[in-house]
Amino acid sequence: MTSLGRVISVRGSFARVGILTASQMPLGEVRATVGRFVSLRSGSSTIVAMITDVSCEDLPVSDTYIATAGVDLLGEILSGDRPKFQRGVTNYPTIGDAVELISAQELRTIYAPTGSDQINVGTLQQDRSVIAYVDVEEMLSKHFAVLGSTGVGKSTGVSLLLNEILLARPNLRIFLLDVHNEYGRCFGNRSLVLNPRNLKLPFWLFNFEEIVDVLFGGRPGVPEELDILAEVIPQAKAIYTQYQNSDRLGLKRTDPKAVGYTVDTPVPYRLVDLISLIDERMGKLENRSSRIIYHKLISRIETVRNDPRYGFMFDNANVGGDTMAEVISHLFRLPANGKPMTVMQLAGFPAEVVDSVVSVLCRMAFDFGLWSDGVSPMLFVCEEAHRYASADRNIGFGPTRKAISRIAKEGRKYGVYLGLVTQRPAELDATIISQCNTLFSMRLANERDQALMRSAVSDAAANLLSFVPSLGTREVLAFGEGVALPTRLRFKEVPPHQLPRSEATIATVPSVAAGHDTHFVSAVLERWRGATSNRDAPGDPGFAERPVARSLSAAEAPLLQPSMGLDPERFSLLKKPLR
Repeated sequence: MTSLGRVISVRGSFARVGILTASQMPLGEVRATVGRFVSLRSGSSTIVAMITDVSCEDLPVSDTYIATAGVDLLGEILSGDRPKFQRGVTNYPTIGDAVELISAQELRTIYAPTGSDQINVGTLQQDRSVIAYVDVEEMLSKHFAVLGSTGVGKSTGVSLLLNEILLARPNLRIFLLDVHNEYGRCFGNRSLVLNPRNLKLPFWLFNFEEIVDVLFGGRPGVPEELDILAEVIPQAKAIYTQYQNSDRLGLKRTDPKAVGYTVDTPVPYRLVDLISLIDERMGKLENRSSRIIYHKLISRIETVRNDPRYGFMFDNANVGGDTMAEVISHLFRLPANGKPMTVMQLAGFPAEVVDSVVSVLCRMAFDFGLWSDGVSPMLFVCEEAHRYASADRNIGFGPTRKAISRIAKEGRKYGVYLGLVTQRPAELDATIISQCNTLFSMRLANERDQALMRSAVSDAAANLLSFVPSLGTREVLAFGEGVALPTRLRFKEVPPHQLPRSEATIATVPSVAAGHDTHFVSAVLERWRGATSNRDAPGDPGFAERPVARSLSAAEAPLLQPSMGLDPERFSLLKKPLR
């Protein structure tokens, strides 16, 4: 093969190549432009490099070269019976070494699957005949992220990756936070779709910070009320456990403080016990202003308890029952029963409680992996990750960021892997994104996002990031542990039934034939009201899957003393005039 050029300078992982004028290659093959791979013949190995810039400025006065090109040295192909590619360069090129455009056979050697744990995600942008494979084990165990602006095919890419992972790892459980309710139909009968209508997430699974966030609607809590809650929640847990474990023969009650529960211990308690304890303390007070604090706290709890939008948390709140095993089995697919994936649709939840719900789910996913010693691996995929793990500490809910950060830092030790999807990586916590060792970057126009990418990519091919603003739809720059080389590839076509789409297909041009009359508006209002009432909204796709609440038998139900009921006149003290 005729040489394309010669090495004229070498500096670390960067070399400069002079492109020869006398090249006898056909003009179509001489197109040595930015983004193309070239091979440098050096001793017994072939160094693989990528062109990052081409220029004819400041050429030496001679007829030898028509241009110069800067190349990043990425790795080398070791010759032998079976040529093998490895990252890094052991034998650096010398001045005058021959440079050629890489052949299709050499590209196949670089991207050849090294084992059965590879997934086919698309083809190389440089040569469509070469399949781009991703190493599933490396991608999952060291976390991954999909980045890209709106409209570049990010959601379709996520659907492609997750469907391929399901095929390669049928026993891996996947939990997807679906912020815009667009993935419900992407995985067919292999996924369980959860929404507020068919989710059961008991309020007592929320830790103290999370339940405070729910009760105060995402606003900072009132310190006096928080002190009361911190005192009575452990006692409510102790009271419930005491009645559960007693033989119901009227044994003497033990001091609830001696049981040793904290506000964050995930054991059941009942709202009726919690309110009774607050009420009991209020009754002992003589100062009217102090009683108002207790009264407000009770009103706050009862308001949230009676809000139908919070039904997924407070259903059976006064019945009790330790359903933690059933909840975790249902959420995290243990056993999978043919559906190893959970799609959690968040669009129907009250906006004030979404952060708390995500925090509970992330925390439980990590804790279950921790306490099960990672015997059942799970991939936790977070869509719109910048909403839950913002770089700005004053934005968002702290415990959610903490839970996601914990998975990012320690999750792989316990079989909990993280996949982040975001259109604004610059707004994502830098510590979290730095833990993602495989990055799929689609088109990003924002300069801050590009700067963050440059700081996150440690590869010698950081110059590749200059392509990010000009990538086409479905084109991706893949970096990191999961791919053989920093690669510009094109995701393959996704079958129509796996394409993400919103539950409601929104048309920008209204159809005249749609018949948007009064009946249509009435039907919309019926669904609208149904979402904020105890009635089931007609046509709700999740209603059919709604699990039947497990009622407790007489033997399981905790025995309550008559004195634990509330005095209907408990607020009468507050109505007395001041003296």
